[in-house]
Amino acid sequence: MDVQYKIIVGLEIHVHLATRTKMFCGCELAYGEQANTRTCPVCIGMPGVLPVMNKQAYEYSVLTALALNCEIALFTKWDRKSYYYPDLPKNYQISQYDLPMSRNGFIEIPLSDGTTKRVGIIRAHLEEDAGKNTHTLGDFSAVDLNRAGTPLLEIVTEPDMNSPEEVCALAQELQRIVRFLGVSEGDMQKGHMRFEPNVNLHITHSGQVFKTPISEIKNLNSFRSIERSVAFEVTRQLDEFLETGITMQMGNKRTYGWDDVNQCTFLQREKEEAHDYRYFPDPDLVPVEISQEWLTEIKSRMCELPLAMQKRFATEYGLSDYDASVLTVDRDTAELFNATVKNGSDAKRVCNLLTQTGLKLARERGSTVAGLGIDSDRLAKLAQMADSGDVSATAASTILEEMIQSDKSPDAIAKEKNLIQKSDTGQIEALVDEVIAANPQAVQDWRSGGKKSKKARGFLLGQVMQKSKGQANPQIVNQIFDKKL
Repeated sequence: MDVQYKIIVGLEIHVHLATRTKMFCGCELAYGEQANTRTCPVCIGMPGVLPVMNKQAYEYSVLTALALNCEIALFTKWDRKSYYYPDLPKNYQISQYDLPMSRNGFIEIPLSDGTTKRVGIIRAHLEEDAGKNTHTLGDFSAVDLNRAGTPLLEIVTEPDMNSPEEVCALAQELQRIVRFLGVSEGDMQKGHMRFEPNVNLHITHSGQVFKTPISEIKNLNSFRSIERSVAFEVTRQLDEFLETGITMQMGNKRTYGWDDVNQCTFLQREKEEAHDYRYFPDPDLVPVEISQEWLTEIKSRMCELPLAMQKRFATEYGLSDYDASVLTVDRDTAELFNATVKNGSDAKRVCNLLTQTGLKLARERGSTVAGLGIDSDRLAKLAQMADSGDVSATAASTILEEMIQSDKSPDAIAKEKNLIQKSDTGQIEALVDEVIAANPQAVQDWRSGGKKSKKARGFLLGQVMQKSKGQANPQIVNQIFDKKL
């Protein structure tokens, strides 16, 4: 059957906010603690308790919504979303329904061809998270309520994405944004961010357009699973249409899980509709009214966002888009690079130090590049030493590694380790003459200009570097050889 199809994907994202305490009580937010040790009568749903809103969580939500170019509601209320699961002890979740704190925004995402795409944001609203069910302790299930009540920002996009790669790009860009803003750690392994793609196909066949039922894939917590689950669901829906002709009118929205072992989705349930949750205003919480003064104060905390900074690094400093994206993975590293270049250092030299040696050392230590503890003044001095030929690129890497271990200046380390390059042309010319006299065949091969020339050149340069114990400035060695040969 000859068919054409378009992939349609919207995304729901849940972001844990990095507040010290929970959304409606004073329990400390802590990950990896003994089960049910971070709970109180409020977050475990005891009768008669009263919730109190976490102001910082609301401000974090507004700041994120501003970064997503959303309209901020000056008045919003809290609603009860009723459903029963063992990890939701109140039998309802405090959320926002018809009056969310923000709506009508957009996010720009980078594409593989170097362009960007705008994806609409329907709404971003604040709610509380549920607890966590555990099924690995034996032939029973257990409930840990440490997570119950965690401030949770839910972001809902328009169905503007048309490939698994675009969905993954949006997830990665949103992670960068919340980390830049400091509103969330964005650690997906800890469940700080969870993604739920809503996938269907618009299939053109015999002049008609058929829409497959929407599949919502629940609780994805890695970029790989996001991309692979969407790709699998596209194939599954297309195969089902070709076999049965199923269309949107034949079924409601369905909820699927992702089997990471077998790399496939599996049906969980038919999706609930809004009326199934029996939303109504929470009688225990007053509405939130935001004044212009409060909103202005929150806006003042906005920083340069990662994609804008990435583009600036590429245009202003001449970096490749890849290098600029690596430098803007986290805000501290981006600002370290920016401050070092502002100190008068060559941008590409600083970039190489950070993205090659710095990134390697950071991965070994489970840290960010900025987390290694290098300050911009010492990094600028090292970059300038490499640019002036005082140290080689290899020596600069060695010095950078030592700088992480101590607070010594790069020139002091270079002297201690005997890494200062010799640039005395008289001394280097004497070594070149000595090598030329000792290797007449290599000299002849160099001068021949044939296939052997490049190999001979490398050999003779290597001989000079060996005689100088690696301290001769390679640029000056090359210049003298070119003059003589």
